[in-house]
Amino acid sequence: MRTSLDCQTRAVDAPAGIIPTYECTFEIGMGASWFVGTGGSGNRVVGAVAGGTVTGTRLHGTLVGPGADWALLGGDGYARLDVRMQMEAHDGPIVFVEYGGLLEINERSAPAMTDRSKETSFEDQYFVTTPRMECGDARYEWVNHTIFVARGRLTRSGVSYEVYRV
Repeated sequence: MRTSLDCQTRAVDAPAGIIPTYECTFEIGMGASWFVGTGGSGNRVVGAVAGGTVTGTRLHGTLVGPGADWALLGGDGYARLDVRMQMEAHDGPIVFVEYGGLLEINERSAPAMTDRSKETSFEDQYFVTTPRMECGDARYEWVNHTIFVARGRLTRSGVSYEVYRV
């Protein structure tokens, strides 16, 4: 038997050693979208990644090649993200990026999802992802064993993320 709990959101101090440190910003262009429809897991929408940039001190470059978000729109008011893409670093290596996350679909984010003339701020919705990166080049080996979290917002061209390492 389930009971109803009164859940509250509150800020807490980060445990020792878990200090979010800004790493970079992803500006991701969104291309064509395909609406798969409602299947066994929910309403699936596939959105192509149409380029973009990564800017940061240690990590900066251009999004290249194929990429997409295989989002699942749930009946609970959240989109569950499933994104894969590649970044070509400014000095040549390719960094593979994948992330899952949650995007709250509310009165601010819903219009921006369907009308590219609208955008949101970071505070307008719960939009959090957990990027995971891979690279075979020794200069970027550090991304292979770093945990990242990001907060997102919808922009006129697609999505913007502030990425932090913890």
